[in-house]
Amino acid sequence: MMTTADTPAFLYAQIPYRDAPAALRWLERAFGLTTTAEWPDGEGGIQHAEMRRGDAVFTVFTDRAGYDRAQPRGESVGLGLVFALCSPAEVDDIFRSAVAAGAEVVFAPTDTEWGNYRCRVRDLEGYEWTFGTYKPGEPQEWAGDDQVD
Repeated sequence: MMTTADTPAFLYAQIPYRDAPAALRWLERAFGLTTTAEWPDGEGGIQHAEMRRGDAVFTVFTDRAGYDRAQPRGESVGLGLVFALCSPAEVDDIFRSAVAAGAEVVFAPTDTEWGNYRCRVRDLEGYEWTFGTYKPGEPQEWAGDDQVD
């Protein structure tokens, strides 16, 4: 019998875009992501594409009429991804690249009280992208005695 501990787990996000081909090219340019797989849908869109930065992977596809998509809240769809980067310099580099590619600044790179250095930008279809140095699961100095194990 296989137990949960024996089962490999992998989590990734799927992001629908109205113009997925344009989104792929923009994400490559703005964030330095690599498209590792891309299957067109025969109608000028993307059936399935995979993007990567380091070990982080997510998929992109064309949002067709009738797909249940998050409704915008102001200028944002209220969804996005968070990338854990190695250094503040990486955060700064991605921020500059994203702004140069036309990303809207939600907040510029800044230090948080919990020891994260991060920024957040909004892409061309309203998704929010956060780049920071916080890595979930790693002990944090700010957690103190209240940290749950």
